[in-house]
This record gives sequence, structure tokens and C-alpha cells, in this order.
Amino acid sequence: MADSSACNPQLLPAHKFPETTYTYTERDVAVYALGVGACGRNAVDADELKYVYHDKGQQFIKVLPTFSTLFTLGSLPKDNDLPGLRFDPRLLLHGQQYIEVYKPLPSNATIRNKISLAGLHDKGKAAILEIETKSYEKESGELLSMNRTTIFLRGAGGFSDPSQPFTYSNYPANQASAMRIPESEPFAIFEDCTQPSQALLYRLSGDYNPLHSDPKVAKVAGFSRPILHGLCTLGFAVRAIIKCICRGDQDMIKSISGRFILHVYPSETLVTEMWLEGLRVIYQVKAKERNRAVLSGYVHLHRLAASL
Repeated sequence: MADSSACNPQLLPAHKFPETTYTYTERDVAVYALGVGACGRNAVDADELKYVYHDKGQQFIKVLPTFSTLFTLGSLPKDNDLPGLRFDPRLLLHGQQYIEVYKPLPSNATIRNKISLAGLHDKGKAAILEIETKSYEKESGELLSMNRTTIFLRGAGGFSDPSQPFTYSNYPANQASAMRIPESEPFAIFEDCTQPSQALLYRLSGDYNPLHSDPKVAKVAGFSRPILHGLCTLGFAVRAIIKCICRGDQDMIKSISGRFILHVYPSETLVTEMWLEGLRVIYQVKAKERNRAVLSGYVHLHRLAASL
């Protein structure tokens, strides 16, 4: 539990995080696309070949909007980065991810990240920490995207008065609201198979947490074998929405919200159910073999495809 005598929660919102940089090339963009299943069932998929190849004479390969989650690598604080708030990184759980994409992502760039505390909530035995990363193209200075990462820190709560637990957020409440899955039939359903090596491929994009590759580490964490990265599952879900709702146009995506419900094992089949409500797509992803929901959320679109 956090050391309440060393932690003044009122000072935490003003804590300054160091800026980070992230440089990537077309190769990184293609490896990421393969890592979230692009062209996994059809190597010449008409909607997805553009993410890994200069299809139809295009000058640059296209970039999936969820690629921006890689910009946050290195943004999350270590166990001693926040004054007085101590936690065991092994007990960290990724709870939610919220993304805003302000313009199509370039196929190669150097990114400058400005990081800030978006939220902190004392839950007694645990704390919820929200980190916001605004990503700018270094050369032009243009703001490309914003990621808000919500992490659940087991054992890190108790740093404030339990009668008035500390809570802080600096963003609109509607961005964090839980999505209610409609009872009606989905507008679209997309089924996709993850490969046995899916986590090993996705980790090449920079998330080397051994939970996703080392059987011993996975067993210590309570899993029968290494699990898939949550952000990889999110990438599968957004790909499904781009294919079924956006008719292959990744630039229609305005914002993305995802809540991680349950782990996914590589080789499981992911079934993404989608409900269209105006310019918002509510979605739920299930692991078919266990019939369990693993991810849910919503995507806001700039516009609807003319063919819908």
C-alpha cells in the first residue's frame, strides 16, 4: 500500500513527466499491422494489403489508427516516478485505452510525446492511474494523436483519507463512461483467428512484457500459458470495424475507447460484434472458444461510408 505520509495527492496533478520521443519507419508500421492480424487470413486482402505493401501504386503504406498506441511505450511511470506512490509493476493491470486521432498518421516519423497525469483515484487497496500522452510530429509540430491509458495498481491505494478518498480527473466524464451493450442484433459481426504466435509477433512492435512470451512468467501470474497483449486485441477489434463499417477506410476513425475485460490466449478466435448508432460504433469482442467477452467499447467516426 502507498506510503500516505510521503504522498501528498494534491501535488500529484502538477507532477511533471519527462517528454519522450518515438521514431518509426514503414517497416515498423507493417510489422504492427501484421501483429494485429492484417492480411492474416488472406495475404492479398483488398482492404488490408495497403498496410504492409505499396498497393495500387500508393507512395507510402497506410497506417492503422491504433498504431498510435505504440507512441505511449515508455510513457507509463515506473514504481518510483510519482512522489510517494509506490507500486509493484508485476501487479499492474491495463484497464482501458482511449485514443483520439487528429490526422492520418504518417508512415514514418519522429514523434515527440508530452505526458501528463489525467486521473488518479484512491480505491483503498488499489489505485487507478490515468496517463495522457499527446503525440506531435517532431518535424512539423502538428498534433497527431492523444492516448489516455488507464492502469489498475494493485496494492497502491490507501494514500488518502479513507473517509474522503482522493479522486482527480482532468477530462470530460463522457469519455470514461462505460458502454452498455445493446440487446438488439448486431449491425455487423466479424470473426478472426489469432495465430499461436500472435503475441510473439505483436511484441516485435515494442511491448516485451514476458507475460506474453514466457510460460513460467505466465504461470506465476495465474495463466496456463502466455496471453495476448490487450492492445493487440484492441487492434483486431478496430480492424474489424474499419473493414465492416468503414468499408476499408481507416481515416474515418475519429476516436476509440476500449475496456479490457478478460485475457485472450493466442490461437483463440475473436468475434467482434458491432452496433451502429449514428456516427458511433459500439462493439464487443468475445473469445469464441470460451464464449466470454474480452473487450468492449466504442468508436466515433468522422462520417459514414456511402455504401452503408
